[in-house]
Amino acid sequence: MSLDSGLGSSCRPPYCCCCCSLSLAQGLGLQDECQYLLQPQLIVRRLLDVAVLVPGRPSEQILSPHNRSALYKVFVPSFTYRVSAQLVCVGSRGASVCPLTLRLRPKAPPLHNSSSVSCGGASMCQLELALPPWGHWVYVRVEIPSRGPGRTIRFQLCVRLQECPQPSLSRVLVPGAAMNMPQSLGNQPLPPEPPSLGASPEGPGATSPPEHCWPVRPTLRNELDTFSVHFYIFFGPSVALPPERPAVFALRLLPVLDSGGVLSLELQLNVSSLRQENVTVFGCLTHEVPLSLGDAAVTCSKESLAGFLLSVSATSRVARLRIPFPQTGTWFLTLRSLCGVGPRYVRCRNATAEVRLRTFLSPCVDDCGPYGQCKLLRTHNYLYAACECKAGWRGWGCTDSADALTYGFQLLSTLLLCLSNLMFLPPVVLAIRSRYVLEAAVYTFTMFFSTFYHACDQPGIVVFCIMDYDVLQFCDFLGSLMSVWVTVIAMARLQPVVKQVLYLLGAMLLSMALQLDRHGLWNLLGPSLFALGILATAWTVRSVRRRHCYPPTWRRWLFYLCPGSLIAGSAVLLYAFVETRDNYFYIHSIWHMLIAGSVGFLLPPRAKTDHRVPSGARARGCGYQLCINEQEELGLVGPGGATVSSICAS
Repeated sequence: MSLDSGLGSSCRPPYCCCCCSLSLAQGLGLQDECQYLLQPQLIVRRLLDVAVLVPGRPSEQILSPHNRSALYKVFVPSFTYRVSAQLVCVGSRGASVCPLTLRLRPKAPPLHNSSSVSCGGASMCQLELALPPWGHWVYVRVEIPSRGPGRTIRFQLCVRLQECPQPSLSRVLVPGAAMNMPQSLGNQPLPPEPPSLGASPEGPGATSPPEHCWPVRPTLRNELDTFSVHFYIFFGPSVALPPERPAVFALRLLPVLDSGGVLSLELQLNVSSLRQENVTVFGCLTHEVPLSLGDAAVTCSKESLAGFLLSVSATSRVARLRIPFPQTGTWFLTLRSLCGVGPRYVRCRNATAEVRLRTFLSPCVDDCGPYGQCKLLRTHNYLYAACECKAGWRGWGCTDSADALTYGFQLLSTLLLCLSNLMFLPPVVLAIRSRYVLEAAVYTFTMFFSTFYHACDQPGIVVFCIMDYDVLQFCDFLGSLMSVWVTVIAMARLQPVVKQVLYLLGAMLLSMALQLDRHGLWNLLGPSLFALGILATAWTVRSVRRRHCYPPTWRRWLFYLCPGSLIAGSAVLLYAFVETRDNYFYIHSIWHMLIAGSVGFLLPPRAKTDHRVPSGARARGCGYQLCINEQEELGLVGPGGATVSSICAS
C-alpha cells in the first residue's frame, strides 16, 4: 500500500504495527526477487459479562481476597463533557481505611499507566475523565494493591455523567443513554438522581457547563463516487463567526467506505469582513468529541485528546488540512475568531469574521499531481486508494521532491532510450542489400515501436505516446524477441519453406508467451536457446556431410561470428546482471546499441547464384572445366550438388 515509500514507525494502541527491514533485489534478470508477505494481525480479547453501571445510582460491590480487582463500564452518550467516578469504602477502619485503587480508561479496560487514584487513608476518592469520546464505553477498574490486606472489602461505586444542556431533548433519555440501563428497566425513564457522594447537589443555581457545550451543526453528505464525498453545511459555504461563541460542525465518515481515502479541509478567510481589525480564525478538527478553543493560549489538545489545528488571517488567507486514511466515525470541526497577535489572543469585541469552509473526501491528494497516478487497491474486503509516484517523487500526493529527477535528466534519459534505437538502421540496410527483406521488416518494426514505447514509458513529464501504452509495450517486446529469432534462424541457412514455417511459428508462440508473462526473463532466453539449438543442429549436420567445419572460411569466424557473438553475449549479461531501476536509462540504451550491432555481424551474407558454363557455349580446343556451385559453399545445397561439365570444341 504505498501510499509513501516507507512504513510509519509510530503506532499507538489499539492498533497493531509490523515493522520490517526488506532488501529488495532490484536487478532485472537472473537475480532472485525478494518475495515477502506483510500481514499485520490484531488479536482482540472480548470481555464478557462486564457489569454496567447506571449513571447517578450508587452500587454496592465486594472485593474478595481471591479476586483482587473488579471491572465495570458505563456508556458515554453524545453531548457528555465529563465522566466522574466516586468510590466510598463501607465499614473500613484503621490506618488503611480504603486500600483500593480506582482507574479509568475510555474504549478499553484500564492498564497500569491509565488514569488512576489511590484512596489510601481516605474513605472516599474520586476520579474524573474530561471530554470522553462520545458513543463509546468508559471502563472503571477497582483493584486492591499487591501489598493490600487479604480480607473482603465492601465499597460503593457511583459514576456520574455531566452532559451539555440540550433544549430539544427531554430529561427522559439522551441518544445512547439506554445502553447504561439494566435490562430489567427496559426503556423506562431513569429515576431522579440522588445527590452526589461527598458533594453538594446540583440545583437550578449551579454553575453553567464549561465552554465545551456549544450547539453542533450537522453537515449534508453528498456521495459522488468511490472515496469521493462532499460535505455541505446548511446556509453555506460561508460561515459567520461572532466573537462571543465558536461554531461547531460534525462530519460523519462511514465505516469501510470512507476509511481508504483522504479527508481534506480548506478554510478561506473573507478579508473584507474584518473591518480592519487584526482577526485570526482558528480551526480545531478532532475525532469523536469536539474540543473548544481557549481565549488566551490556542491549542488543539487536552489531556488524552489531540486534534489538528489550522488558522487563517489577513496575512495567510487560506489554510488546508489533509488526513490520509482517516478514522471512521464523527469528526468535529470547531471554528473561533480571536483578535491580537500570538502567542496570546483575546476575544474580539465587535468583529464578526467570515470564512469559506470546504470539506470533502477524495481518493488521493490532488489526484497525485503530474508525477503520480492514483490507484484503487483492494485487499480482501478492504478498498483503499494510494498514489504511485514516479521520477523519484514521494509523499502522500507525490509532492516530495527531495530525490526527484530534474527536467534535464528526464529529457536526457528519454533521448538516450529513443535515439539508441537508430542503431537498427545499419542492420536494416544490410539486410535489404543481402535480400533478407523479411528480416529487414522485422528490424524496422522493432526500431519503430521500441522508440515510441520508451518515449511513452518515461516516469516524468517528458512523455510522448502515439497510442495506448499497453499496445506499445507489447509491440516493443514482440519486436525484440522476433529480431533475435529471425536472425538466428537466418544464420542456420535452412530451406525457404522450413524457414518460413519457423518464422510464423515463432511469431505465434512468442505472442502467446508475452501474454502470459511479459516481463519474464525466460521470454528472451527461451526463444534464443531454442533458435540456437536449431542453428547448432543445422551446422552440425552440414559439417558432418562436408567433413569439415561450417562455415568453412576462417575469415567468417574471425571477423563476423566471434565479434557478433561477443557483442550479443555482453548485451545479455548487461540486461541480466547489471541493469537496475537506477541505471536503467543508460544501461538499456547500451543494450539497444549492442543488440543492433550484433545483428549486423551475425546476419549471413547474401546467397549467390550458380556460375555454370552454359551447355551451348563453345570454346577452343577440347578439355574439361570444373564448375563449383557457390551455393554449396554457403550451405544452401548438399555436397552432391557440385557438377563437373565436359566441354568439347568442334
